[in-house]
Amino acid sequence: MAILIDETKRVLVQGITGREGRARTRLMREYGTNVVAGVTPSKGGENVLGVPVFNSPQDAVNSLGKIDISVLFVPAAGVKDAAIAAIEAGIKLTVLVPDRVPVWDAMQIAAAAKANGAMFVGPNTLGVLSPGKGVVGMIGGRAESARQWFKPGIPKGVGVISRSGGMASSIGYYLGQAGVRISTIAHIGGDAVLGIRIPDAALMFEADPLTEAIVIFGEIGSSQEEELAQLIRDRKITKPVIAYIGGKAAREGTRFSHAGAIIEGGRGTHAGKVKALREAGAIVVDAFGELPDAVVEILKKMKGQSLMSEADKNAVWNTAITRVEPNRVAVRGYDIAELMGRASFGAAAYLILTGELPKPEVARLMDAILVSSIDHGATPPSALAARTVASTGASLSAAVAAGIMSINRHHGGAIEDCARQLKKIADRAASESISMDEAAARTLAAMKEAGDRMPGFGHRYHTRDPRAARLFELAREAGVDGPYMKAARAVEKSFADAKKALPINVDGAIGAILSDLGMNPAAFNGIFMIART
Repeated sequence: MAILIDETKRVLVQGITGREGRARTRLMREYGTNVVAGVTPSKGGENVLGVPVFNSPQDAVNSLGKIDISVLFVPAAGVKDAAIAAIEAGIKLTVLVPDRVPVWDAMQIAAAAKANGAMFVGPNTLGVLSPGKGVVGMIGGRAESARQWFKPGIPKGVGVISRSGGMASSIGYYLGQAGVRISTIAHIGGDAVLGIRIPDAALMFEADPLTEAIVIFGEIGSSQEEELAQLIRDRKITKPVIAYIGGKAAREGTRFSHAGAIIEGGRGTHAGKVKALREAGAIVVDAFGELPDAVVEILKKMKGQSLMSEADKNAVWNTAITRVEPNRVAVRGYDIAELMGRASFGAAAYLILTGELPKPEVARLMDAILVSSIDHGATPPSALAARTVASTGASLSAAVAAGIMSINRHHGGAIEDCARQLKKIADRAASESISMDEAAARTLAAMKEAGDRMPGFGHRYHTRDPRAARLFELAREAGVDGPYMKAARAVEKSFADAKKALPINVDGAIGAILSDLGMNPAAFNGIFMIART
């Protein structure tokens, strides 16, 4: 079992024809959620991703029979009417994803839910996810990521309740890294007026035979955590509760991220919540990073079935690049605090790509490569794209994204393409036992016959790219001069012999140097993007 969502629940998506509704429907279905219908007024009869669209929740129920859950992806101003329509159609759980829903509207939704024996999650919620069973809302992101991060509670798992959407996913991820399985993750929402609150969700987990312990991310404001403490004291919650309360440094009257996270009249303080929970018998950690270890310790003491085997634990998505532990971040095995102030940005990039810190001369070369591509005026396509989008009043992130998206094999991509061609030349020289000059000449002739151009050579402004010359100089100082740089010089000579003014440009120089440093060409365009942004 799990709470709120599993593979048996039939789900309706309100706002399915909108951009967000369509995208989230696809993601929910990819995860395995049984989406049976969608609703958009006046769009009845249409079809979205194979899901039939109706004009109202009542029409959907009349046509398809019982629907268990409705999830809303509609503008905040339309949430009240959409939610009440679902409730009055007999749908017993409504998930209100939008934020900025007016408080009075939320109160009216609550009244309608109470009158009809229904429940709702939110407003301002990422939703609910039961690993391996289903998801409603936005929690977990892409299906493949959610499957990697959150391991199903088989035979059992811990339940997660969070007042923060981001921390809901973070808790699930870090519990998975610690080898803990999960029954359900519930982001209850961050608004002042909510449907299902922490005490309600905790009682559901208490009744769920699949759930062994309850993990809470609480915040200042409201009385939810204090009510949970009372349930523990009254023995209505008997399963272990492990909690972290955010907002320790917040002052009275200061909102802590969410509308409902505010201390008023001395109520809802961090100290008060921690005291109430600890006195009731809950485990409350002082730092968020301590939460996974505290959960593991409790499960070991109770000989719980939520802990993964070593084989299952190793199947959780890991990276060879970074390891994050409580109070420590290690990059390729190096403590990031030690790297700070010691390693330059170029050296850190080299470390991430190769797994080793470079010697000082190579670190200097990496810095030079990044500097060489930092800018080339306002006319390159990526710069034009970014500036055009910025001129519309779009956000900085949108403008930068536009610039990055314009980088391809014809602009910025010459670094990778040049490196691959240089490899062909170097391999040809070795396999055919010919000189590098001859290998370059034969390769260029074949490319010309095929109508292809050699990337990384020539420039629309420079007759000799000053950046390329300086990079080669620094490469020689660093002792870097392998087959790729030799192949680049051979190509340049071949063009000169043919009376073509096509000297190597900065892209070609970077491709040759990075290749001789032993890096994978697939990463080269990314280095250009880092420098240019």
